[in-house]
Amino acid sequence: MSLGVVKPEILHFAEPLSLQSGASIADYNLVVETYGQLNAEKNNAVLICHALNASHHVAGISADDPENIGWWDNMVGPGKPVDTNKFFVIGVNNLGSCFGSTGPMSINPATGKPYGASFPVVTVEDWVNAQARVADHFQIEKFAAVMGGSLGGMQAMAWSMMYPNRVANCIVVASTPKLSAQNIAFNEVARSAILSDPDFHGGDYYAHNVKPRRGLRVARMIGHITYLSDDDMAEKFGRELRRAEGDSDEYNFSFDVEFEVESYLRYQGEKFADYFDANTYLLITRALDYFDPAKAYANNLSAAMKDVVAKFLVVSFTTDWRFAPDRSREIVKALLDNKLDVSYGEIDAPHGHDAFLLEDPRYHGLVRAYFEQIAMGVNP
Repeated sequence: MSLGVVKPEILHFAEPLSLQSGASIADYNLVVETYGQLNAEKNNAVLICHALNASHHVAGISADDPENIGWWDNMVGPGKPVDTNKFFVIGVNNLGSCFGSTGPMSINPATGKPYGASFPVVTVEDWVNAQARVADHFQIEKFAAVMGGSLGGMQAMAWSMMYPNRVANCIVVASTPKLSAQNIAFNEVARSAILSDPDFHGGDYYAHNVKPRRGLRVARMIGHITYLSDDDMAEKFGRELRRAEGDSDEYNFSFDVEFEVESYLRYQGEKFADYFDANTYLLITRALDYFDPAKAYANNLSAAMKDVVAKFLVVSFTTDWRFAPDRSREIVKALLDNKLDVSYGEIDAPHGHDAFLLEDPRYHGLVRAYFEQIAMGVNP
């Protein structure tokens, strides 16, 4: 069952938010969407944290575009694993994003021009502090659950460590306690594609009325390769050549699109360049790189999670080589070291990292069962 048409809400925060970089930002907006009803005790709230290119629009149909379905619509809604008949679900567009919350495209009140490259660096921890203010706005003292996949899972973990008494359950899907060197390398190559685009103009391309589309296209193509498994790409595309009806199967020996997988990647790159902001891409990938809660504890994740009290569900996917199951097991071990309540599911799915966004019956069944347990402790 669908939530139907949903409308976002803009929350304004005048008080400065101190950032990990030492900078601060005031008079900023965060765009949110909410689904379901907050009960009288305000103990049925679920926060959904988004990944790199997603937003506050978690579920339902956008009021502005009937083709725009929420990025986790198969997970959140009436009768779905995160059931909005039982829970009040909040999606927040993070600070620095390009979907309505204050970010590089926004006007800097100090200059009257877009922030552009001057927008401060933000971290996962900064986002969590901003989300805590959203919780305060709704007078939510404690979330029934904080949930996220990929970068969203990092935020859920950070919530359990930074605000341990404000989270009852933490659901971390296809995530990691820190990026590997390989992951940082992929992000750097993608950023380099943007930075080297002649239309980037040091991040102030808005003043030139251009957009570094070429860099964005390449960045998305690189990212998309890492989101899929080899088996999934082989099944979808194999080595099929693109041929018009009547054309021979001979190679054209050109550098134009020849293979189906090339066509797919170029399509994804073009689509991404249409809707995403390059400065936002740089900011968010750097936030991914910086996340490392164990760093302040001599690289001991168990020590970093010593104050956590939330129950956990951790989910990984066997073919996810970007955030492999081994990384999820690191989280599970740290939680068990602290004698915490943790459930772990490793789903044998062929779709790579993107599996967390897809409708796998075993995966959804696990999440549904976990939220049914949460619902039993929530007042009607």
